[in-house]
Amino acid sequence: MPAHEGHPGHRAYDAVIVGGGHNGLVAAAYLARAGRSVLVLERLDRTGGAAVSTRPFAGVDARLSRYSYLVSLLPKKIVRDLGLTFRVRARTISSYTPAERAGQATGLLVGGGERRTREAFAKLTGDGREHAAWQRFYGLTGEVAKRVFPTLTEPLPTREELRRRVDDEEAWRILFEEPIGAAIEDRFSDDLVRGVVLTDALIGTFADAHDASLKQNRCFLYHVIGGGTGAWDVPVGGMGALTDALATTARAAGAVLATGHEAVRIDTDGATAEVRYRTAEGEGVVAARHVLVNASPRDLAELTGGTLPEPAEGAQLKVNMLLKRLPRLKDSSVDPREAFSGTFHIAEGYEQLAAAHAQAAAGDLPAAPPSEIYCHSLTDPTILGPDLVDRGYQTLTLFGLHTPARLFAGDNDAVRDKLLKSTLAQLDAHLAEPLADLLATDAEGRPCIEAKTPLDLERDLRLPGGNIFHRDLSWPHAQDGTGRWGVETEHPNVLLCGAGAVRGGGVSGVPGHNAAMAVLEQDGA
Repeated sequence: MPAHEGHPGHRAYDAVIVGGGHNGLVAAAYLARAGRSVLVLERLDRTGGAAVSTRPFAGVDARLSRYSYLVSLLPKKIVRDLGLTFRVRARTISSYTPAERAGQATGLLVGGGERRTREAFAKLTGDGREHAAWQRFYGLTGEVAKRVFPTLTEPLPTREELRRRVDDEEAWRILFEEPIGAAIEDRFSDDLVRGVVLTDALIGTFADAHDASLKQNRCFLYHVIGGGTGAWDVPVGGMGALTDALATTARAAGAVLATGHEAVRIDTDGATAEVRYRTAEGEGVVAARHVLVNASPRDLAELTGGTLPEPAEGAQLKVNMLLKRLPRLKDSSVDPREAFSGTFHIAEGYEQLAAAHAQAAAGDLPAAPPSEIYCHSLTDPTILGPDLVDRGYQTLTLFGLHTPARLFAGDNDAVRDKLLKSTLAQLDAHLAEPLADLLATDAEGRPCIEAKTPLDLERDLRLPGGNIFHRDLSWPHAQDGTGRWGVETEHPNVLLCGAGAVRGGGVSGVPGHNAAMAVLEQDGA
């Protein structure tokens, strides 16, 4: 989207949406297609928020999903309803986790067919028991996914209604009532297998497997219900393809997308509202019947003069890389093109994850930072220019765990460099050649690698504390004060449609859809 496209053309709109991330664009598209006048105010010079594709390396034709990077929670209903020209591709390999057993390089490859997966488990663990446990466990979560995922775009069920919908007391207990660590330890014996299962509970979530708050369970739940299957797919063209399609659809329906317009204040009497905004040229004000805030709960409170919520904290390292080719592995039985096409787990054994959490909780960087990596360009080479494809270049995306924002407070740049070095050392331990030797260089001769800490994400995207979910994920059912759709606030005509809404988090569009449905219900449509 060109810089500063769109300007408020009227003094009043049916709906003003604060923030042009993917959820705000979903809401804008639904409301505009329903005949409402819609204005989106976005402070940056582009829409998309964290779901964008950019060329981070000077003079290099590689358009990467710079922040968010995989799709699971986006309902096909939203894609169909809005007529989006957006596609995803499945990954044939789910994951590969390298290991060393009896002094030999080995690992666990999950995917490529049931027989291959079964044989990989037997090779690693010595028999078929862990694979059988794996099938039973993910059979259970798969049934939960089928029942829970469709509810995300419906009015919030009560806890008991959702429990009846799940209709499996064992599944309810292990996912909703007791720490996920108990289920993992009860069902699996191998440390590496336990760790692979646990990682889905820790993405962007700083918690131990046995955390009494169960925030790790909530994270795990959202990571295994996507699409009713739990699959994580690659967005064709990069994540920006989704937000570009949403912006095009919203604009075609009549929504005004005003970039370079920062909302600074919302005044409301519950029936009408005024939104004040700032641009490079000055300030302005626009009236609205409804205001949808596609920003964090903290931003919502600051805009409306409300009580600030408890501070949020992110806990991840995001690294984007471009390689001249994929590295060879010490485990020569696995093709790197398969190992890196799924999720490549590093230092994510069960005990390693526990140790990393304990070290970070004590104020230290993990000695063996856990992370996971995948190669977008193996599944979708369209993000690379033809010349790079012809020369065999590949991308790598790394997501590190258990690095809370507090660890970077003293010197963000120095701690980032130290963490990146130790994280890549953990990867190098399983490679047959140093990763640094394979990094491409940009037009100025610099290695094509960039790393983002939670503090970087807070600065760049205003994620509170760098938390990719804006706050701890919520259960997908009603609780006191959550409202009918999970987007309601103390002001009847102000709704929260960002990741901090109930059932928010991840690239889903669900809060945007639900906020739009709430507006249409309020209007009696």
